[in-house]
Amino acid sequence: MKNTHLLRRGGLLAAVVASVALAGAAPASAAPGDGSAYGVKVDVQLLGLDAVKAGPLAEAKTSGPTTNSLAKVNLTGVLTAGAINTEAKRDDNSGAVTAKASTADVGLPLLKTALGDVGAKAVEATCTATQKGVQGATTLVGASFGSAGAVDATPAPNTQIKVGLGGINVATIILNEQIKNSDGSLTVNAIHVKLLGGALNPLGSGDVIVSSATCGPAGLPVPLASGTGLWIGLGLLGAIAVPVGIRVARKRRPATTA
Repeated sequence: MKNTHLLRRGGLLAAVVASVALAGAAPASAAPGDGSAYGVKVDVQLLGLDAVKAGPLAEAKTSGPTTNSLAKVNLTGVLTAGAINTEAKRDDNSGAVTAKASTADVGLPLLKTALGDVGAKAVEATCTATQKGVQGATTLVGASFGSAGAVDATPAPNTQIKVGLGGINVATIILNEQIKNSDGSLTVNAIHVKLLGGALNPLGSGDVIVSSATCGPAGLPVPLASGTGLWIGLGLLGAIAVPVGIRVARKRRPATTA
């Protein structure tokens, strides 16, 4: 009984030590951070017209597809665009997440009656999540916002342009909109047009988003279990188990001889 008890104790100790060693090297329960991107998303109800809903178009995700594209978009009276290219990727070694959405030749006829010609040669949203944090940016190339005036090619986060028509505030344009989500991720919308609605609003209500990227938070780096850490854990298991086996054998030998 004593030998059996010792064997059980030794086996349990070996298992506990091994589990602790391997736990430090095993993958964490949380998966690496996620990311996504898309080129266009529209959900508007224009005055006197049917609702227009589209997108997210050319969506890419870290879970796949990690890249996507679309040649052309034409939503009559709302938005036109050329090529859309998106990507969302993660580095399993570092846990970093990157996402990007680029939309070319953007036009917003939706705002023509209020501002005149509104558009841009290229609209890009990017974000990156690393162990140091999450950050994002917007780049506008050849952007024109009609009577609202010129805008910076790299607008500050959450730059707002108020759109009035007939003395009524009908819309808000947010450039480089950055939204910190409750899960720790960051969403960057390069252009977000918000139609404010209301009985007197001659445009309507709803949202138009051009080039959106979401990142993070970053995942944990790849644990040691995929390499050296696994062998360290197994080595510790052997170092514990072998002496226990020898000790049990030594205890048994006198009883066998007798």
